[in-house]
Order: sequence, then structure tokens, then C-alpha cells
Amino acid sequence: MKTYTIRELSEMFDLPASTLRYYESEGLLPEVSKSPSGQRIYNTEHIERLKCINCFKRTGMTISQLRKFFVYETDEAAHIDEIISLLKDQEQIVKEKLIQLQKDSAHVHHKVEHYSAIKHALENNLPMPVWVDEE
Repeated sequence: MKTYTIRELSEMFDLPASTLRYYESEGLLPEVSKSPSGQRIYNTEHIERLKCINCFKRTGMTISQLRKFFVYETDEAAHIDEIISLLKDQEQIVKEKLIQLQKDSAHVHHKVEHYSAIKHALENNLPMPVWVDEE
């Protein structure tokens, strides 16, 4: 099994080493072994866990929720309803964020069009366009 240093994981995930140590102290990165000199040794399971942590963090999941999820995951059969509920809640949050991002994207696009029209008017000595709110 391939192993990684804290520096390699830090670079791979663009996270400070202190965050990796924090995740370990919070139980999100379990079973991190150490070399005889005390250097942390990570493996592919830690890589997969970090991918999951990063995904869930981007959705807005808290450390507390992450911890709960990983505890549930250790005994999926006993906690399947809790896992599904937690993930459905996050799925709803992501859907709401996507809707807002689509609105924000449309607003930015409208601004680009407006300022492009201003530029065109300035370059061609035309009347300045008037901002019209989106509906």
C-alpha cells in the first residue's frame, strides 16, 4: 500500500498541515500511523477519506456532522436510516445552493452584457444604455 507524508497530502489537497492534524484530532482521519521518527504516515484510505471530507465541507457540512457521518459509517447496517437522512439533508442544501448559484450566474451575465453595451456605446459615440433589472 502506498504511503504519503503530511507534506504530500497537504500539497495534494491544498490544505495546511495544521488542518490535517486537526482532522486527525477530531477523529476524521483515524489510524494515522507514525514513522520511528514520529512523522505521520498516511495511506490510500486517508486519501479517500479526505476526498469525502472535502466534498462534504464544500456542501456546508460541519465538523460535527462529518464526525457523526463517519461514526455512522462504521456500522452502516445499524445506522442506515441516519446516514440516508444526513445525506438527504445535505443533498437539499446543495440543491438550494445550485439554484442560488444559477441566479447569481444569470445576474453576472446580465452585468457583462450591460457593461459590454456601455463599452460599445462609448466606442461608437452612441447613447448610453440604461440598466434594466432582470425579472
